[in-house]
Amino acid sequence: MKLKEFAKQLGLSPTTVSRALSGYPEVSEKTRKRVAEEAVRLGYRPNINAVRLVTGRAGAIGVVMGRNEFQFCEFMSGMAERLDSEDIDILVSPVAVQDTKAEIQLYSRLATSGRVDAVIVHSPKPNDERILLLHKLGIPFLVHGRSETNVPHAWLDIDNEGAIRRATSHLLDLGHRRIALINGRDGLTFTLHRDKGYREALEQRGIPFDPRLVAHGQFTDEIGFRFARSLLEQSPRPTAFVAGSMMTALGVYRAVRSLDLVVGRDISVIAHDDVFPYLTADNMAPSLSTSRSSLRAAGARLADLTLQLLAGRPASEIHELWPVELILRESTGPAAEAAQ
Repeated sequence: MKLKEFAKQLGLSPTTVSRALSGYPEVSEKTRKRVAEEAVRLGYRPNINAVRLVTGRAGAIGVVMGRNEFQFCEFMSGMAERLDSEDIDILVSPVAVQDTKAEIQLYSRLATSGRVDAVIVHSPKPNDERILLLHKLGIPFLVHGRSETNVPHAWLDIDNEGAIRRATSHLLDLGHRRIALINGRDGLTFTLHRDKGYREALEQRGIPFDPRLVAHGQFTDEIGFRFARSLLEQSPRPTAFVAGSMMTALGVYRAVRSLDLVVGRDISVIAHDDVFPYLTADNMAPSLSTSRSSLRAAGARLADLTLQLLAGRPASEIHELWPVELILRESTGPAAEAAQ
């Protein structure tokens, strides 16, 4: 059955039927419900290209892929699961280098190409140029994270500050006083929030902040190893690490073992992230203490919020801050005496 035939049976225009099936807010809930029920009863499935032609929508959400493919794939899996039954595609645009100008041009091209209906922004900065650009261009967008810009924007974030504060506080409770933090790239909102949580935990216990114990970089095994090895070669060395990701923690584990030390006995480790199908904290040796946050769940929820945004929900209503759970395992223990 074609769109015109289906619309004729309902006594509605093809445009109204297409808009009802696509969730446009100007179609009443009563009409949307009636069209959906009749579509099921009559076995009507819209031709997605025809719907896009009538509604003017591209039927796709744009996402820019950064350099951390490990985490990006998990996020995209969540999006794909949510959009599987929605006849909406995901358009991925890769950015290979940390070049702000090139990235702005990419977002501009993506927003003005007509190939996407909305864009998801990752890893925002406090005053993010991408948010200002997308707002000016008038394309719907959601931010995975938060920004301090005055530009109104929809966002979903986790409590990065609280997560790192709790992790650091737990290590302090175990008697650790030289705690190293291997954070993400400097200048991003989430890394600033994590820095703040780390400093607050130290300040609450009267422990002076030591900038030599903090490092920033990409979340990779190799960078985690290099930073951890350098920190462990200090005198006195740190007795504990807060790692920004599980991939970073893998590097920390390697660095600890390279110096014939034992994770959980000589050096304690807590990492952020916990829910990965191909790298599980429980199966690491020793099992890794973590602050739990699911990138797959975030991807699914951001896809859902994007659909709500496209259906007319105001961006000002979409602000979600997810709490982070601390999961304690074998990689954290009482502080050992640091080597002098």
